[in-house]
Amino acid sequence: MIRPAAVIRALAVVCAVLLGPGGATPALWAQTATPAASEEDQGPPDYAAWERTARKAERQTQDRQTPDDALTTMRGYLVEWRATFQAAQNVNAARIATLRTQIDALGPPPADGKLETEAIALRRTELNDQLAQLQTPVIAADEAFRRADGLIKEIDRQLRERQADELLKVTPMPINPANWGIAVKALRDISVEIWDEVQTRWDRPEVRADFRAYLPLVLILFIIGLGLIWRGWWLGERFGNALNNLTPKHWHPVWGIFASLGQVALPVIGFVLIGVPIQFTGVLGPIGSHLAVSLAGLGVVIFGWAWLGQRIFPKAETEGMLLNLSPEKRAEGRFYSLVLGALTGFQTLFTVMSVDKGIPVEARAILSFPSLVLFSIILLRIGRLLRDHVRSRGAADALPSFRDRLIGLFGQAAVLIAVTGPILAALGYGAAASALVYPAVFSLGLLGMLFVLLDVVEGVYALIVRRGDRPGDALVPTLIGFVLCLASLPLFALIWGARVSDLSELWTTFLAGFSIGETQISPRGFLTFAVIFAIGYMMTRLLQGALGSSVLPKTKMDQGGRNAVVAGVGYIGIFLSALSAINAAGINLAGLAIVAGALSVGIGFGLQNIVSNFVSGIILLIERPVSEGDWIEVGGVQGVVKTISVRSTRIQTFDRTDVIVPNTDLIAGRVTNWTRYNLTGRLIVPVAVAYGADTRKVERVLMEIAEAEPLAVLNPPPTVLLMGFTPDAQLFEIRMILRDVNFQLSVRSDINHRILQRFGEEGIGLSLGMAAQAQLKPAGNGADEG
Repeated sequence: MIRPAAVIRALAVVCAVLLGPGGATPALWAQTATPAASEEDQGPPDYAAWERTARKAERQTQDRQTPDDALTTMRGYLVEWRATFQAAQNVNAARIATLRTQIDALGPPPADGKLETEAIALRRTELNDQLAQLQTPVIAADEAFRRADGLIKEIDRQLRERQADELLKVTPMPINPANWGIAVKALRDISVEIWDEVQTRWDRPEVRADFRAYLPLVLILFIIGLGLIWRGWWLGERFGNALNNLTPKHWHPVWGIFASLGQVALPVIGFVLIGVPIQFTGVLGPIGSHLAVSLAGLGVVIFGWAWLGQRIFPKAETEGMLLNLSPEKRAEGRFYSLVLGALTGFQTLFTVMSVDKGIPVEARAILSFPSLVLFSIILLRIGRLLRDHVRSRGAADALPSFRDRLIGLFGQAAVLIAVTGPILAALGYGAAASALVYPAVFSLGLLGMLFVLLDVVEGVYALIVRRGDRPGDALVPTLIGFVLCLASLPLFALIWGARVSDLSELWTTFLAGFSIGETQISPRGFLTFAVIFAIGYMMTRLLQGALGSSVLPKTKMDQGGRNAVVAGVGYIGIFLSALSAINAAGINLAGLAIVAGALSVGIGFGLQNIVSNFVSGIILLIERPVSEGDWIEVGGVQGVVKTISVRSTRIQTFDRTDVIVPNTDLIAGRVTNWTRYNLTGRLIVPVAVAYGADTRKVERVLMEIAEAEPLAVLNPPPTVLLMGFTPDAQLFEIRMILRDVNFQLSVRSDINHRILQRFGEEGIGLSLGMAAQAQLKPAGNGADEG
């Protein structure tokens, strides 16, 4: 007969297990004991307690038999003490700085036996006594900090040496049949212990009564659990497809990933329904109960790997697919992922049980050899799949992407480790082989999770910006992917054997920064510098915008002057922003004098052209010999000045091409400015007249044409000159001053039209001989480009 209370209790425990660590089965969920944080002590450190802790730490480091756990625990205490002393070093910092400025205000002590007034000497002595009294706790804290830091480093060194010795430890070769008896004996001992536990508990009448009471419920849950394990993956896939059909298409890349998690959840629930209710029968002992509650974790590992394999090796070809493989190879990859999950789950259970039950290291090395070989085989096959992807992409693309190069690197490393690991294990170096094969497998899994997260990021970004395609080349997803890769580096380090204490020490060193002279460079100071400089830069841009759009247009300054003022305000604002940021970050520029001197030498030799162009740009903005909109000629290039920056000036030629001219050429070279101070300019139009024409008549006709030009200045008046002769023609020139030289091309064209018309009416012939044509090159200011 089923007891209702027992049923309710069993269902409550199952629900608690499914809901999380708050349930009644702590064996399933890892619990970390964290000591309660004590209130911060506002007084000075307890140096007596510290002395006892330091001496105990010194004894432990000197004793080579001290267990690793004891050293790790002591290291945690030392880290707390070090943080306390580091905080104590800043006590009275403001008052100490004030006293030093007061002492500096009194001037240096007199030298060469000279005496100073009694009041100043008394005041100097009083201030020095106060300074010494305030510095005493700071000096004590600094000494204790250095002692704690040294002990921490010594413990880290010993733990690393022990870890290296453990990796090089030689165990009995597992391929030698003579050593198999150790493994058989260990398995027999565990089996006998489990059977004895069950037999002992079954002999109790109350256990048999509970077993009969819970048996119907256990059988029902067992059948449901088996069904979920067998068909849960398929049900989760159908459920995810149904949800995808109910959502818009552009949601599928993101929603499909989360919906597919049901393929993991349902089988894991099946494992829980099998493992947890068995405990209520009371038949299982400690080992059996531990195995029963571990079934949920086993399901997570197995189907988690299977889910990851489905994301990396999808059944259907989709846009943005990670690996360019054929359907057959993708199916092979999914199978390998499932096998890796099963191997990982059972190997984890075996490792936990062997450590808990004290199985000798030699027996563990022999028993784990078959699974290590299977891991290596799967690792070898997956590495070849990754290399096949790189080769297929290399055939299509001339230059592989960074992602493909990374995948190829992981593939080559996987193949190499898969070959090396079993050889080392067969020779007796089981620890070294395990330190290679297992981290390589987990690294591949972490790499796959990174790519899945990147797909989620790209999908979310596509939803936000409402893009239908995958924004693989967008900046924001790329930056987020870069941050994720950086954040995964500590996980890779932990996988490959790094200790949490090593990473925390690196993080502490990073936060502390480094020193250059008396200047401390730290991330906090750098962040302060960046924030202050960004605020100053934005204020400078706002001021520039207000001046350029609201204030300066209401003045009588020309456009070039307004541009110069706006640019000058920008340079001054950036300079003041940098100074303010440096001051706020606490950077002592005096301490960087040596670095600044080295940089000045580098600037003098390697950056002299850049500095010269920068100074020239400042001169151009101040003196303004050239302004934006001017028509200039420099180095054989003519055009209109478009922009003047700190390094160069952009000139747009008359054929609409941009020429970048270094500012040094505008200051040190010869520059012709046609429109800087006035727009007037001379125009010379050459005319070749055939022999036989009356030269005075030609002169009169050309003069009439010149005087009829509306843009020609009459004071000084235009002139017509007979410049010479060639075998074919008489060479004349019309010279005139135009009111606006920018129209000289249209004026030249108009005058040529009139010459043809008037010469036709007057019966004057033009010469077309080669010698005459050679002499008719454009003259004047040279602005003959179209």
